[in-house]
Amino acid sequence: MKISPTRWVKSSYSSPDGGNCLEWSPTSGIANGSIPVRDSKVPEGPILTFPSRSFSEFIAAIKADTFSRH
Repeated sequence: MKISPTRWVKSSYSSPDGGNCLEWSPTSGIANGSIPVRDSKVPEGPILTFPSRSFSEFIAAIKADTFSRH
């Protein structure tokens, strides 16, 4: 599947020092039901896609601080 996002949004959870940086495209995957995600430090690198429902559930879990920290 060819993905040509027109706009990338950097996650507000990305670290400010450039370490853990994630970007997603809120509009490019809507038509096919998937959300593209990439490493903002390597924009020409691979793009992962996630079903929009799974991506929404993941974001909700992050906001709810569901994940344990080790």
